[in-house]
This record gives sequence, C-alpha cells and structure tokens, in this order.
Amino acid sequence: MCAVELSALRQDELIPLVQHLPELDLTSFKYVSFHAPSSMEPSFEPIALELLAEVAARKWPIIVHPDAMHAPSEWNRLEECLCIENMDKRKPIGQTAQDLAYFFELLPKASLCFDIGHARQVDPTMSEAAAILRSFRGRIQQLHVSEVNTQSKHDALSLESILAFQKVSHLIPPICPAILESRVEESQIEEEIQNTLMSLSTENLLALTGD
Repeated sequence: MCAVELSALRQDELIPLVQHLPELDLTSFKYVSFHAPSSMEPSFEPIALELLAEVAARKWPIIVHPDAMHAPSEWNRLEECLCIENMDKRKPIGQTAQDLAYFFELLPKASLCFDIGHARQVDPTMSEAAAILRSFRGRIQQLHVSEVNTQSKHDALSLESILAFQKVSHLIPPICPAILESRVEESQIEEEIQNTLMSLSTENLLALTGD
C-alpha cells in the first residue's frame, strides 16, 4: 500500500498546511493521514479543532498525541477520523494500555496509531507493546515505525529493534499502513524499507538470530 502522512507537528504549521491542502496532488497515494500538532496551547485548541474538522471532511485519519488534547471530550467531533498515538517516555501520559484505555473510553470512535518504536523505548521487553496490541488491535489504523533512542529521536532500525519488533509482529493486523519515521539519507531509504518489512515479519527471525 502506498501511504503518506502529512504533518503539522508544530502549532504554527497547522493553519498554512490546511490552507494549502487543495493544492496538493496526492492521487498516487492509496492511504493519506494527517498528523496534528504534537503540542498546543489551550487557547489554540478550539482553532485547531475547526481546522482539523476540515481535514476530517476528507475522511483522512488524524493522528493526535493524547497530551495535546486539553479537553479530550471535545475531540469527539472528529469521530472516526481521530487516531490516538501511543507515546514515548517524554510525555506525561499515553505510554501504556491503561493510559490509552482512558482516552478510548472518552473517545469511543477513535482509532489507534501504534508507534512500535515508542512502545519499545517505554519498555524494551515489549511487554507493554504486547499489552497495547492485545487490548486495542482492533482499533489500529496505522503504524509508526522507527528506532526511538534515549533522547526520543527517530533513528534507523538496528538489528536489536528489528528483533524486538518481531516479538509482537504477530499481534499487528496483516494489512496495515506503515509510516516510516526513521531519519536516514535518501540513499538508505530502500534499505530502511526492507528492514521495516523484516521487523514486521516473524518469518525472518531465525535467519536474523542465526539459529
């Protein structure tokens, strides 16, 4: 599946991006999603919701960080387009299955953007990742894939992260758009795509471990 995620990660990027959406040619993509600002001032939240309602009219999933929602119940207006992402260690909430359950109770139509790199950073054993997947597998709309380092930056996949991701890959829906967030040079993109495919498949586990 050919997928793309449009991002307005900073609050001041949201207005110009939404304004320019009609000018974008996205016909080559079968799946399009939109990442809302990763944080915003409470006073900007009503403005953001008005703008994101325009995005929702396109029926695109809208990726939202739980801590960016100051009035979570207000986000129900996005209905099925709202897609909540599990968080990394920096954030005050949203890392665990229990955290996510709170938001899905408030926002019952929301789906899940499962960031497997965030989940590994929070718990390298992948136990929390498995708990999230077992609880909310049916809500998964898309994946974020990368290695997330101790500074919460997105890096290329290492052998360690590939093996860790494979521990829970059987819990991920087989057909699911994956957005790569790895920071790589253009010449490394194809290799990163192949590593991502390997990380989401248990078929290559024995070959990687040498057993």
